[in-house]
Amino acid sequence: MNRPALSMMGGRLKTRHIVLLVHLDEQRSVLRAAKAAHMTQPGASKLLADLEETLGVPLFTRHARGIEPTWYGEIMMRRARAALAEMDLAQAEIAALRSGLTGQCAIGAVVNPATSLVPSAIALLKQRHPGILVSVDIDNSTVLAERLQRGELDIVIGRVLGVAGAADLVFEALAGETHRVFARSSHPLRHKRRLSLDDLIDEPWILPRAGSLLRNRIDSMFVHRGLGLPRNVVETGSIPVITSLLQSTDMVSPLQPETIVPYRESGLLAELPVELEVQMEPFGIVTRRGHRMSPSAEAMLDSLRTAARRLYGLGDAQASARAPVPKSRAASRSARTRPGSGR
Repeated sequence: MNRPALSMMGGRLKTRHIVLLVHLDEQRSVLRAAKAAHMTQPGASKLLADLEETLGVPLFTRHARGIEPTWYGEIMMRRARAALAEMDLAQAEIAALRSGLTGQCAIGAVVNPATSLVPSAIALLKQRHPGILVSVDIDNSTVLAERLQRGELDIVIGRVLGVAGAADLVFEALAGETHRVFARSSHPLRHKRRLSLDDLIDEPWILPRAGSLLRNRIDSMFVHRGLGLPRNVVETGSIPVITSLLQSTDMVSPLQPETIVPYRESGLLAELPVELEVQMEPFGIVTRRGHRMSPSAEAMLDSLRTAARRLYGLGDAQASARAPVPKSRAASRSARTRPGSGR
């Protein structure tokens, strides 16, 4: 975005513009967005027209079913969400200070580091700064990266794959993941000397949600072997649910050994002798480029890097290297409008 456009907007971009953009993103209709923002439709239309005139670019395309954002609109909506999220965080930090806390930090993580790296890092943080409030959300990388871009999270431990605006993110690679097939120790297939995917296709499976990176890789693995897809499936990413089901049924599940160490050491769960042909990209620490973190988030980031050096044997230079996400990933979506599948 060029500097003249920014200077033109300096005195005209108001909070109501930001609020309207967020509601337009959610509603995809000027009428519904106006109602959600407690405006009249003519008032909302005028605000939008003024904003487009100021920027000199169309933010939305109109059609019979409502509106769709252009690439310019995508940028403005993402920044609008981040601006509102920053105000929410400011209010929360003020409330935390007033209640005697020293700040807060919101982390998002995929399952593996959420059960190993993140707890270790939080323990370190609490030794140094017991007053910092830490919140942790577990989800897939795409959802977490989008929440990070909107300012809802301070730090993500995951991957950055095909996320719009990924050039605005910084990725610090930490470790890869190895998946094995696990079942209860008394599973009928447990004592087979060797198994193949053919032996498991008809077993009941616990798999990640459809559309997640790991699920796509597992589905491709079965299809490429000419086996089709498992037909008896439970979808969940919850480790407590997975481990409970594995212990009480004959279900099987692809898991990272690190996430279920207590169950393996106690003999409740065991690895089945089958090669799982799934390759996953390394996960790492993801932050927003050029964003100034709060002191509490900086302290959390430092604890994550320290814990990563201990867990993954990283050198200081490797653990603290801040590598930009390749711009080619940021161009994975249309330069004009968002695909119909949504975020």
